[in-house]
Amino acid sequence: MTEAEIHETIREIKSKFRLFMNGMISQSMREKGFDYKLNFGIEYPRIKEIAAEYEPNHELAQALWKENIRECKIMAGLLQPVETFYREIAEIWIEDMHYPELAEYTVMNLFQRLPYASEVVFPWMADEREYFQLCGYLLMTRLLMKGWALNERAEAEFLDQAFTVLEGNSDMRGVAAKAICKFAIQSRTNSRTVLRQLGNLQKSSKPEIRTIATELKNEIEYSL
Repeated sequence: MTEAEIHETIREIKSKFRLFMNGMISQSMREKGFDYKLNFGIEYPRIKEIAAEYEPNHELAQALWKENIRECKIMAGLLQPVETFYREIAEIWIEDMHYPELAEYTVMNLFQRLPYASEVVFPWMADEREYFQLCGYLLMTRLLMKGWALNERAEAEFLDQAFTVLEGNSDMRGVAAKAICKFAIQSRTNSRTVLRQLGNLQKSSKPEIRTIATELKNEIEYSL
């Protein structure tokens, strides 16, 4: 696509967004701290519907991401081909994330399909930067849901990192717990390993740790 074609396509996409703008949702999101230059308040299924009208294209997706518009950034993840989305670009995108919603959609639509997803997931989970960690745990959850089996070393590393998050005061507790749950329900062996560690956490001196451990244990047992 030429620069002029990209410009015209984005103009067309924005005009479609305006047709479906939801002022109430947009206002509600602003009140919750979503500080985009523009937020049309469009629900995800509609964004996906509009994205389906366009062929995936690297230049278009990159241009959409650079727009400080919620719907453009979500659509970028839907239209970015995996073949040209190198790790360096993925990490530039993560550095530009400011809302968990965007991380969730980008991991779901793009990151989990990347050929190098299994290579970046551990470094991202271990990264001290909030959105790298968030994308790391969201990606791990997606990979486990797709049946990715961890070898012994990877399993030990994952559980060590995830349980460290559970025992800390991090905002990542929820996503770490979800990843642990997906790992546990992959097999009886995994569930026994995780339930044993959760049993230890239930003896914690901190009430909030005991609560998290009990809730996660119940969820795993219910899912088996």
